Amino acid sequence: MIKRNENFRLSSEQREHLLQEISSLLKVKFRLKETLREQQQQTNAESEELCLELIELFDALEFLHNYMSENLESLHPSGQHLLESIASIENQLLNILQKREVQLIDFQDAQPDFRYCKVVDIEVRNDLENQTITKIIRRGFSIGDKILRPVEVIVSKTEE
Repeated sequence: MIKRNENFRLSSEQREHLLQEISSLLKVKFRLKETLREQQQQTNAESEELCLELIELFDALEFLHNYMSENLESLHPSGQHLLESIASIENQLLNILQKREVQLIDFQDAQPDFRYCKVVDIEVRNDLENQTITKIIRRGFSIGDKILRPVEVIVSKTEE
């Protein structure tokens, strides 16, 4: 039978030993949390680096696809099939990125939003307001709330 009101008493040596053990365990816990945080940061950085490399591959395919689309009439008749194959590879690559929570930045505004855009060139155009996007050079990508690569744009500037 268990006695309910039994008091436990620790000697000062036992108490000191328990405090040292608790202190030691808390230090180990802190070090483990720090190690885990560092490993998570390293894993995230490596994942982002891989995604950026995949995005570069996507850019090359997109450039080839756009070039071929613009010059379709000069292609061999089998060029249309090649064009479709390239588009399919682009879509597969986007699906791989999406599985890793990488999203295309869907930016359609006429004015650059510098949270998502990076101006890479300026084009003199008197028919448009200053800072109007005239062309998207490279599409942007994000992962969660972080911008992996901003949308790269060319904007207009009126001649002075």
